[in-house]
Amino acid sequence: MSWDISLRDPVTHKTIELSEPHFMRGGLYQQGGTKELWLNVTWNYGRWYHLDGLFPSFPDDRFSGGRAGIRSIYGMTGAESIPVLEKAITTLEARTDDISGKERAQWMEKGTSSYWIPTRENAIKPLHQLLAFAKMRPDGVWDGD
Repeated sequence: MSWDISLRDPVTHKTIELSEPHFMRGGLYQQGGTKELWLNVTWNYGRWYHLDGLFPSFPDDRFSGGRAGIRSIYGMTGAESIPVLEKAITTLEARTDDISGKERAQWMEKGTSSYWIPTRENAIKPLHQLLAFAKMRPDGVWDGD
């Protein structure tokens, strides 16, 4: 399970494409890169994205008790999301907690590769990638599929 997050043209609502491919990778990615400002992020990082105060809250979000997590950027422009993403990155980088060694071992016993393990560090990487997209096209509007 995952989130497909894209930055879309505010008029056509199509995913914005760059003139050259980028190689930002998530849970799914296109071999050889993609021109689309699109990123797939595993739900395994949800525990981090739903921390109180990390992202703006929405009281009517019945699925997460008011904490929309990474989905809180949906509907924002790239420009509007820049301070939100920067705050989330700074907050997570300042934390010292992480998953336990026991939990890490359980993930690895399942044959999980490093990307999928829900560490704090892994959860930060997609935020940096989304921030880069927002800075490339501040006029775009975030959407999830």
